[in-house]
Amino acid sequence: MARFELKLPKMGESVAEATITSWVKEVGDTIDIDDTVVEVATDKVDSEVPSEVEGTLVEILFDKDTVVQVGETIAIIETEGGAVVETVAAPKQEAPKEVAQIEKTVEDAKEMVATTIDTSSSDRFYSPLVKSIAQTEGISLSELETISGTGKDGRVTKNDILTYIENRGSQPKPAVKPVVAAPVKQAPAKVSTPITMSGEDEIIEMTRMGKLISKHMVDSVQTSAHVQSFIEIDVTNIVKWRNKVKDAYLKREGEKLTFTPILMQAVAQTIKKFPLINISVDGDKIIKRGNINLGMAAALPDGNLIVPVIKNADQLNLVGMTKKVNDLANRARANQLKPDEIQGGTYTVTNVGSFGSVMGTPIINQPQVAILALGAIRKMPSVIETPEGDFIGIRSKMFVSHSYDHRVVNGALGGMFIKTFKEILESWDVNQDF
Repeated sequence: MARFELKLPKMGESVAEATITSWVKEVGDTIDIDDTVVEVATDKVDSEVPSEVEGTLVEILFDKDTVVQVGETIAIIETEGGAVVETVAAPKQEAPKEVAQIEKTVEDAKEMVATTIDTSSSDRFYSPLVKSIAQTEGISLSELETISGTGKDGRVTKNDILTYIENRGSQPKPAVKPVVAAPVKQAPAKVSTPITMSGEDEIIEMTRMGKLISKHMVDSVQTSAHVQSFIEIDVTNIVKWRNKVKDAYLKREGEKLTFTPILMQAVAQTIKKFPLINISVDGDKIIKRGNINLGMAAALPDGNLIVPVIKNADQLNLVGMTKKVNDLANRARANQLKPDEIQGGTYTVTNVGSFGSVMGTPIINQPQVAILALGAIRKMPSVIETPEGDFIGIRSKMFVSHSYDHRVVNGALGGMFIKTFKEILESWDVNQDF
């Protein structure tokens, strides 16, 4: 028999860790090659970790909801033979002593974890290791909050807290500051409006994704100075053209032609004309993005939202855009997106019209500075101007709303952007091929 170490695989560039959401297999279960052993989550994407070997699951090294680093061993699978696995062996005469040492280490670790400080009231994430070090060194939560983090999203790493502890002796007074700061930070929770409940009410826990979205939206509103511009667009020619070619398009390309890729292509063309809408803000600096990566907000069956990204969208023709849009939308609904496919967006488009909304005022997807909301396409009576005079006709129209960060995008740029978007769509050639 041999032991195979199942490691957390790399799930994309810039993805360094994942949270274990559930163990599909339990200790003692028989496992085949490619069987899903555990489900993990990174930001908004849930992924499955399959087994590379056949065997029996003999050890699970991390509990549910634990954050694990990429490359760490998360489980041990016992296999027949030893061709592709690592074997762990020890001299028989020393086994009892080693086992006793291991058991003591495990018990010590359990005791340490059990007595780590409670960080549930904090807005920051702290790894179990950081909390254990803080507990051992007598660092309170309020003091821990003052430590600057160099990790992802400002997280406090092992090196950060060890550096703080090393310099702590020569600077005893800073620990006084958190005593003043902590109550201020917790004040909003204390003054929140109390909620009364009746016996018929039901408490529903927010999902992990729901919590992330909630925090992301609040952070965005507190970061960007949101302002909106609205415009009405006549898309009659696009509607006529699509109705005329959609069957032939499906037959030739094997893809359904919806309005989304047509509109996304027009957005990419507009961004090329206004590159200063394709930026991010870093303190008092503006980062002008070199690529046009369009985020495409998509609703999931459970009611949550995910934003897959179309990389280098300006380089795709309509056929390429259609294939990309359909592929990302289908895999988003099936929860099959990879972590890299929801990262790196530079501008976001959301289709509020898919649920019948005429218009919306979307919240900017940080660290971007603008987002476009596409309203429902409706047949409307409209004044049509001709050389012979004006008359009333039926036209297909839609409202588009543009939310942008007024810190760096003024009304002129925000308004000109959607005006140009309107001109691109209204100049659509109804006789063009695809």
